[in-house]
Amino acid sequence: MGGNNKQFAVIGLGRFGTTVAKALYRLGYDVLAVDSDEERVHAFSNEATHVVQADSTDEETLKALGIRNFDVVVVAIGQDIQANMMATLLLRELGVPYIVVKAANALHGKMLEKIGADRVVYPERDMGLRLAHNLVSSNILDFIELSPNLSIVEISAPAFVVGQTLVQSNLRALYEVNVVALKRGDDIKVPPKPEEVIMEGDVLVLVGNNEGLRRLEAEVQ
Repeated sequence: MGGNNKQFAVIGLGRFGTTVAKALYRLGYDVLAVDSDEERVHAFSNEATHVVQADSTDEETLKALGIRNFDVVVVAIGQDIQANMMATLLLRELGVPYIVVKAANALHGKMLEKIGADRVVYPERDMGLRLAHNLVSSNILDFIELSPNLSIVEISAPAFVVGQTLVQSNLRALYEVNVVALKRGDDIKVPPKPEEVIMEGDVLVLVGNNEGLRRLEAEVQ
């Protein structure tokens, strides 16, 4: 892969971390995925450019991984708040340009901002509380900003694409977004086939540049 030159690292391969890492890798970005759990690393071995078992709270280990060479590092460690914060602190000290960290709650988020997280996300928080700065559309279910110009958005299929295939919907050309997953009830298609017809009630998971996503969001209000 590696069609795009931005490099991402994702630390912590729980549900959120694996979702972000897979989406970025499928878009052609270089993705380093790191977890301390051997089984998780093994299970994820084909889903990113490099998958490594490592302790992300150890400074020497992070240096050895070359973590400071990555443009964006996503800290997705969920259960262990201490490890989550320690990794964030070390990444900041090592000079990583943009650090996105998953927070468990508002207090944890405030602490992360103080120790150097550029962006704090709350994937487990009530979906009704928008992650985006100013997304007010009822169609937007979730919004994760990965960097200043790249986001993942989960959106109810807008009326103007229902009945069309993904190719016909032309979302990529019109809004510079890629559909990385399609949810229909309990069924999730990752990635969906280009000839998949979008149905009413489908949920689309899109990755794209923020400007294109904002234009799309304006259309679906």
